[in-house]
Amino acid sequence: MQRLRSEWLGNTRGDVLAGLVVALALIPEAIAFSIIAGVDPKVGLYASFCIAVTIAIVGGRPGMISAATGAMALVMADLVKNHGLDYLLAATLLTGVIQIALGALQLGRYMRFVSRSVMTGFVNALAILIFMAQTPELIGVTWQTYAMVAAGLAILVGWPRLTKAVPAPLIAIALLTAVAVMTGADVRTVGDMGQLPTELPGFALPNVPLTLETLWIVLPVSLTLSFVGLLESLLTAAIVDDLTDTRSDKNREARGQGIANIVAGLFGGMAGCAMIGQSVINVTSGGRGRLSAFVAGSVLLVLVVALQDWLVRIPMAALVAVMIMVSVNTFDWGSLRRIATVPAGSTLVMLVTTGTIVATHDLSKGVFVGVLLSAVLFVRKVARHAGVRVEDSVDGRQRTYHAHGQIFFGSADRFVRSFGTLPGGVEQVLVDLTHAHFWDLTAVAAIDKAVERLRRSGADVRVVGMNEASATLIDRLGRFDKPDAAAAGVVH
Repeated sequence: MQRLRSEWLGNTRGDVLAGLVVALALIPEAIAFSIIAGVDPKVGLYASFCIAVTIAIVGGRPGMISAATGAMALVMADLVKNHGLDYLLAATLLTGVIQIALGALQLGRYMRFVSRSVMTGFVNALAILIFMAQTPELIGVTWQTYAMVAAGLAILVGWPRLTKAVPAPLIAIALLTAVAVMTGADVRTVGDMGQLPTELPGFALPNVPLTLETLWIVLPVSLTLSFVGLLESLLTAAIVDDLTDTRSDKNREARGQGIANIVAGLFGGMAGCAMIGQSVINVTSGGRGRLSAFVAGSVLLVLVVALQDWLVRIPMAALVAVMIMVSVNTFDWGSLRRIATVPAGSTLVMLVTTGTIVATHDLSKGVFVGVLLSAVLFVRKVARHAGVRVEDSVDGRQRTYHAHGQIFFGSADRFVRSFGTLPGGVEQVLVDLTHAHFWDLTAVAAIDKAVERLRRSGADVRVVGMNEASATLIDRLGRFDKPDAAAAGVVH
């Protein structure tokens, strides 16, 4: 009960004010993402309301905002085009079921395999994409638009120096809306983005045939939506963890995302996930608890349905200014300063991750490439530290090979080559594995090959010093003479 009270009421004022700011910023994005997906604006708005409110209750990361997103909208566009809205709603429901299953399988624990360099690349790419998403509102527009964007940025920078009692984005949106209404400035408004819904979302099941054919149509899309959504959500959760210096339950978050998508699908909304831009707005505006996401979703619905006449007057320039500042604050500028001091491999991973996401506008591809590159560089680094030191006896009749490091598929070839050719006169060979560890079948094949090559030279070869794990693996998969090795004191 104490934890529940803290998560909901521990920061009431900050959560309410931050939620108001987020609600205003959600509207144009939800409409824009609906257009990307090829559906009516109300589908994105209903989804944002349902997901934000639901995730506030069942999610694992207080203070994080989830709603309809561009990454998810891109995945579902072809399904809508080829089969219509009902199939999208069916895919949304299936997406939720898959995400709940993945959460039950504790997918969140695998986030530890995402390196800091990939995280930094992810954050920087999102900052760039957020900025790029504002450029259509800055091309071919009137001078009043540029003036309002500049004024909005000035307010966002200057207001926090006066007071932080009220979030700067809320002040910027309110003041610029008042100016636009009073002066009749020639600027685009939220109303120009598309027709807003005039009624509350209603419960309804997708009107699709319950057949295997339907399943095969929606399953590929649902699987992609599930993984893209969870990837973006878990990475965003990790970023909010860093921003707030707190920890979150990633597995609960995965299950919560699934429940939220099921609710969205049952009320006419598209699938969604966590939004890093809105989450950063929320945190930097003072939002920390579950109440902030609940307020954001609830106020969004109230604004859209009950206060639509006022909402449509908000100038897009005000929201563009807010999102530009979010982009600036999201980008890890320190990563640029650290390029000269961090290892080259880490910088390469960051830049490749950022470049891939920006080029493809696909977060999953960028993170996949980044994780893969991190793994390759790590394997290469570990493999370089594996080797063999040769020691000959005084009389030249015995040679000892002291192996060290991790022997696996990445270092096995180098390990075998380290043994070379025995010189004449060597009668006994010891292969000392005290400081080496064998990990896989390739490593076992390498020691087999090395022992076989040495024995062909006519020497008596003995393997000593294996640790228990390596001995078990070699004993089960290896081919060289175990009794000979055991006689020399091999630990099995």
